[in-house]
Amino acid sequence: QVQLVESGGGLVQAGGSLRLSCAASGRTFTTYTLGWFRQAPGKEREFVAAISRSGGNTHYADSVKGRCTISRDNAKNTVYLQLDSLKPEDTAVYYCASTPLNYPAVWGSTIHYDYWGQGTQVTVSS
Repeated sequence: QVQLVESGGGLVQAGGSLRLSCAASGRTFTTYTLGWFRQAPGKEREFVAAISRSGGNTHYADSVKGRCTISRDNAKNTVYLQLDSLKPEDTAVYYCASTPLNYPAVWGSTIHYDYWGQGTQVTVSS
């Protein structure tokens, strides 16, 4: 099993930045890919970014490409999501999730992730 705990959300003005963290425990950290998803009120959960086991391969949703950086520290069992140039439409609960699958073709779908954190709220004011 994998336990995931997100932190770092909050209220920020448009144009600002936030760094989300997700601390993992349980199964060996380097045996799974990690992804970030978000869910706004009344909308489906959507993919944001994912990073491979080694950290050498990343994938981003078009909506955040250029404004978002995913990284992982395998020594600290933590994955990060740096959000820059935030927009009101980025407002959502952000979730960290893990998948044993290490190929980008499947990273964008929630169905391939088996463990999820509880989420952290990001609110961007205009």
